[in-house]
Amino acid sequence: MFSSSFALNLHGDKQVVLPAVNKAAANAFAQAFGQAWSKFNLRELAKEEERIQRLLQFLEKLQAPERYPSAFHIDPLAREALNLTDRVLSKLNAEAVGDKTMRRIAPILSFSADPAKAREAAIERFVDAQLDRWTEFLDTVESMPLTPEQRLSVVVDEDATLVLAGAGSGKTSVITAKAAYLVKAGIRSPEELLLLAFARDAATEMSERIEARCGVPIAARTFHALAYEIIGDVEGEKPALAPTATDDKAFLSLIRDILRYIVSRVSDVAETVIGWFAGFFDDFPSPWDFKSAHEWYSEVESRNLRTLQGETVNSFEELIIANWLYRNGIAFEYEPTYEHKLTGTGRRVYTPDFRLTESGVYIEHFGVRKRRTSDGTEQLTTAPFVDRDEYLASMDWKRKVHTEHETVLIETYSWEREEGRLLDALAEKLAPHVTLRPIPDIEIYDQVTQVGVVDGFSSLIGTFLRHFKNGGYQIDDCSDKASTLKMGKRADAFLKIFGAVFREYQNRLGDRIDFEDMVIRATAHVERGRYNSPFRHILVDEFQDISTGRARLIKALKEQHADAKVFAVGDDWQSIYRFVGSDIHIMRNFGAEFGGQFAGITGIHRTVDLGRTFRSVDKIALASRRFVLRNPAQITKTVRAAGETDQPAIQVAWTRRDNAENVLHETLASLTEASADGVQKPSVLLLGRYRFNEPDLRRLRRQHPALSLSFKTIHASKGLEADHVVILGADKARMGFPSMIVDDPLLSLVSPEAEPFENAEERRVMYVAMTRARRSVTILASEARPSIFVTELMNDPDYGVDSPVEATERTHTCLQCGGRLLYMPGQDGPGWYRCEHVKLCGNRMPACPECGVGLPVRDPKRSLMECSECDTSQQACPSCDAGWLIERRGRFGPFLGCVRFPDCNGKAKIAKTASR
Repeated sequence: MFSSSFALNLHGDKQVVLPAVNKAAANAFAQAFGQAWSKFNLRELAKEEERIQRLLQFLEKLQAPERYPSAFHIDPLAREALNLTDRVLSKLNAEAVGDKTMRRIAPILSFSADPAKAREAAIERFVDAQLDRWTEFLDTVESMPLTPEQRLSVVVDEDATLVLAGAGSGKTSVITAKAAYLVKAGIRSPEELLLLAFARDAATEMSERIEARCGVPIAARTFHALAYEIIGDVEGEKPALAPTATDDKAFLSLIRDILRYIVSRVSDVAETVIGWFAGFFDDFPSPWDFKSAHEWYSEVESRNLRTLQGETVNSFEELIIANWLYRNGIAFEYEPTYEHKLTGTGRRVYTPDFRLTESGVYIEHFGVRKRRTSDGTEQLTTAPFVDRDEYLASMDWKRKVHTEHETVLIETYSWEREEGRLLDALAEKLAPHVTLRPIPDIEIYDQVTQVGVVDGFSSLIGTFLRHFKNGGYQIDDCSDKASTLKMGKRADAFLKIFGAVFREYQNRLGDRIDFEDMVIRATAHVERGRYNSPFRHILVDEFQDISTGRARLIKALKEQHADAKVFAVGDDWQSIYRFVGSDIHIMRNFGAEFGGQFAGITGIHRTVDLGRTFRSVDKIALASRRFVLRNPAQITKTVRAAGETDQPAIQVAWTRRDNAENVLHETLASLTEASADGVQKPSVLLLGRYRFNEPDLRRLRRQHPALSLSFKTIHASKGLEADHVVILGADKARMGFPSMIVDDPLLSLVSPEAEPFENAEERRVMYVAMTRARRSVTILASEARPSIFVTELMNDPDYGVDSPVEATERTHTCLQCGGRLLYMPGQDGPGWYRCEHVKLCGNRMPACPECGVGLPVRDPKRSLMECSECDTSQQACPSCDAGWLIERRGRFGPFLGCVRFPDCNGKAKIAKTASR
């Protein structure tokens, strides 16, 4: 009743209370305190007036920005607004400064609370205004008005902008229009623009198009021309360029020549080189790692096991043996017919693995290993898919044959290789029979060069060398990484060879430089400030082909000016130049590599998806998109097709060894027939994974005059298009398609990040091949060994691929190995079936005796075989699941025997008919 309390609210909900104070005095104190607090707030605010005024003016302009609100331009003010808010504005008392003042500073408070949202809204306003203002320009800058996606890519101007340009989406139009827009809008002067292309022709075309569009000459450069220009500017003269720098064929020829030089001069490395070609360092798989004969045979066939002498063998261990024999000058025949005729055996003709031509000694390699049983005895085992008892019986039979005919048999075993002593054991066993005469390494090298084995290895060395120089690697770095990745003796051998090749390569360069040296030296000049870049906008075409060295050069140029920007156009789906140093991860990490910083976040960039193709019909465009996106690391893009069709646009045609030319002829004939009503001569592009896939074009042009025919390798076809595309040689082989020599694990030693997805780059090569076509794609593939790409396209109905009729109606499972039995039409009579593993399995079956086309298949409910084509029945063999019985004649008269004889000895008596 006689006093009051005084409460003072402090920061953080704390409160100081003074009890029993005079009410009048408390009121007077509160009033004085409020006035002082208000004066303090206003005084602090007045100190920041200039900054507040600047920020408010900036935010007002942001409502209708005159230039693109890029991260670089907005970030300094965003940081200033946040700093001002933290220090002063957030601490102001609304009652102290009044509503008018709070309304005035409200835009700054809102901006500092969420600068990203404010910037995004400003960007949207700027883009809308620019698209409206430059409508006429965007309609006429190219022969056709730009699409909405193309227009967007022209007017956005982030610190780093990536335009995803799929096949046929008009990327050249975008980069041309972008350069013209920057000049016409007064954003940059022509000398501030740097246009970069990977090929000289592309740079020339770009320069001509831009000058035609904006009336100002702007020279596009290749990376190498730019680097050469920088070196000349800094050093006063340009160093001589190595002739191999501009010629990939000459470069690979030089690598082969260096390898030969090393083999002839450096003995320890020479031994490693020949050992490499002999397969001594390969970590070959074992049949014990496979569950079925089909899987094992597929693996063996995919490796194309060609010996140093040139023949193809049936197993990895036979390859090692054959190459050891050849290296030591021991002449041999592979799988010869046994010198003594064996009759009445009920077996196929006996062909031992090897016969030494000088001594007559035979070598049989047996696929058996040793295993110790629970009772301590030692037992021979076979691969999981091999009948052990039958295999051991065949071993005994072969031994008896040689004993009876007094021929010398040397035996080798898989367990010897498992123990690491296969060749040592072979040498010991052969010692009494042969004299070793080792062939000089240089002679072997010349031999394998003729066989073609050196080409793939030279390509691998060349790819590795370019990555090695681009990334600034050292041999020790690669050795350490190989050790960490547990890559084993193959990596050790390769690095030993590569080290010698690299030293000799650098030695032969002398005072000259290659393209890798050129970019590295130019980048060093830029990074160290010896070169002053005039460029504020860097426009890069075909960005998916960027390499580590080229990316460093771009970053060095960009970092010389705080407002410099990178505008890159590319398609990671078409990144197919790893062999010349390109690194797809740079594009995938575009923001981290080139992006700006805003509001504490790094890697700020803009991505624009052009999202449509002006080339392929929907059945090609959508199928190829689905195909390439099977690799989850590829950047997802929208694809809108150029048109629609109700007919299948992708088809597979089977080839065999003896009819590949006929199948191509028939394919072209069908294209001629399909376009007979057309006025214009349809273009047909024949594509091969390698140059050796090229057919006889002169003859084909004579045979098909109604077509405009051309051939390109898939890499050389990039940027081209045709009405129809025919892909040749899509077979499962080491140099088939996909190629098995491209994604070698050794390349991970000079790549910052490996691509874990199998056949990642080859999948992109296939995408490039498919998307060259406007109307149709035909894939020619071996029926016996179709590539995994062909199998995938045929097996997934969502691809909409038109498969050969035989692929479904006349293909059966081989009951001998689990592979496919393929129909082989007879020339003048009934057809027959053979296993896809024609050499390793060798299973053959006659076609149905009634129709000559179908294959009788066992009815599980009855002892009959019903034809898959004509539904007639045959009596099933009692001894196997695949054969049926036919009448045969023996010593005791006619009987019923299995059609699979001598592989199956199934028999039955002929039922006697009752006589009257």
